[in-house]
Amino acid sequence: MALLEVWAPDSKKVEVQWGQEVLSMIREEKGWWRLDAEGGEHGSDYAFFLDGEGPFPDPRSLWQPQGVHGPSRTYDHTRFKWNDMAWHPPPLSSSIIYELHVGTFSPDGTFEGVVNRLDYLVDLGITHLEIMPVNGFSGIHGWGYDGVNLYAPHEPYGGPAGYKRLVNACHERGLAVILDVVYNHFGPEGNYLGKFGPYTTGKYRQPWGEAVNVDGPRSDEVRRFICDNAIMWFRDYHVDALRIDAIDTIIDISALNILEEMAIRKEEIQAELGRYFFLIAESALNNPRIVKHRETGGYGLDAQWNDDYHHCVHTVLTGEKEGYYIDFGSLQKLAKALSETFVFDGAYSMHRGRSHGKPAGDLPGSRFIVFLQNHDQVGNRAFGERLGRLVTPGLLKIGAALVMLSPFIPLIFQGEEWNASTPFLYFTDHADPELAKAVAEGRKEEFASFKWKKDDVPNPQAPESFQDSKLNWKEKDEKDHSSFLDWYRKLMKLRKSVHGLSSGRKEKVRISFDENAKWLHFEREQFSVACNFSKKSQIIEIGEKRSGKVILASDDRCEIRECGMFLPPESVAVLGPPGIRI
Repeated sequence: MALLEVWAPDSKKVEVQWGQEVLSMIREEKGWWRLDAEGGEHGSDYAFFLDGEGPFPDPRSLWQPQGVHGPSRTYDHTRFKWNDMAWHPPPLSSSIIYELHVGTFSPDGTFEGVVNRLDYLVDLGITHLEIMPVNGFSGIHGWGYDGVNLYAPHEPYGGPAGYKRLVNACHERGLAVILDVVYNHFGPEGNYLGKFGPYTTGKYRQPWGEAVNVDGPRSDEVRRFICDNAIMWFRDYHVDALRIDAIDTIIDISALNILEEMAIRKEEIQAELGRYFFLIAESALNNPRIVKHRETGGYGLDAQWNDDYHHCVHTVLTGEKEGYYIDFGSLQKLAKALSETFVFDGAYSMHRGRSHGKPAGDLPGSRFIVFLQNHDQVGNRAFGERLGRLVTPGLLKIGAALVMLSPFIPLIFQGEEWNASTPFLYFTDHADPELAKAVAEGRKEEFASFKWKKDDVPNPQAPESFQDSKLNWKEKDEKDHSSFLDWYRKLMKLRKSVHGLSSGRKEKVRISFDENAKWLHFEREQFSVACNFSKKSQIIEIGEKRSGKVILASDDRCEIRECGMFLPPESVAVLGPPGIRI
């Protein structure tokens, strides 16, 4: 017996196509319709008719083998045999995160393709694997942020069973899994949610259209739809953490914010299953309340991305000042981000035309995730260029050290560790020609505040936009790339093996810099990092650190002298006590 249920509060009649039959459902409380159907606990196709219109897939479909427009299929979660029951994820504070996109990470672009590379990631030093959205979306390939089947892993990747095998394989190797989820909008193609109920509201507008209805009339079931989805990934797929996309575009004026409600539900499932889970926010708000404990008036999330740090490092390395980068580009702001987390903590932002943010205060660095590159900062460039195409090898190694040795949680993007030459473009696979055209035109308009010419922007729908974005694994062993891989390995080993480098204690950070000479030196615990961004050699005063030794350097010529630290052009050196070996 299979229990079928669907929320359709405005419908007067709801039917389900079940095999060769069309069966009438029974209306119950709060707009829910239910039916006990004979058989079909696993692997049976079904679809809904609403007042005679349809068939439509289930908004909570667990399996969409025929794509976003096809029927749903029942899925029995108990059929999969897990062997990770003794697994417990490491704390976020000790993590080194690796972000990947399933479709471009491996040649075959599937969950199994990721499994085949897990041993490499463990050997590299990764502790947490962050996977871009796997929810069902239109077409074969895409970024995943235009999902419409939020409960069903994308079938071309391997579907529900394939994703479970990936998570299980990660846990077998000691890797925690972070999944990107998108609750700020729904995708444009295959989105039938509006047929079922008020999942969106015209009260607010977002870049994608109407906002998700989390605080308007009849929003209770929409909030439940979102929170139940988050809990499903924890309970049924054993995911360890969720990274919630662009929470600044989730508009909620309720007394109980949807993020806090999600945190409450997470705490409940933790207690039920006896395993820790984590919630991570992507946020442009610079609002420390997001990661403060609920008992102190916060939302209770565990960590958030910090774009300010990325923008500081990126602009110092590249000199770019277009678009939102206009607010950055100085060592003074980089120093502020290193010691205080946010650059815009109530300060005036030229890009926004207003003051922005709030001080992070005494929140530890372990509540914030930083990166040199990620899918947005690479893929939202017109040509998807990685940082290695924009700066010299020396500057790229400085950037890696600034992320990996900061008081924050470091994240790297697939292929970054060997300075991959392949771009990561924005790509889609919409079947609707009008939508495909609109996406291509919209993509061109996105770059109005940058230097790129609109007519030169690649078409996201072009097959090569996807194919060109696939990693070339052969090049990681080539000379020019293997030196970067070695550099990243050493940085990760240093961070993981030395007490204090993952402590997140910002009060221990001491910084000096010279804007004109282009050098920066910061101390943490027993260590210090000296960076020379200049194209000429120079000696930097390092004070008492002269009694230590160089334990890691991007250039063999880096050395401690009587008058300070000698740094060749565009180089970085890590200094520490004599007993440290890497």
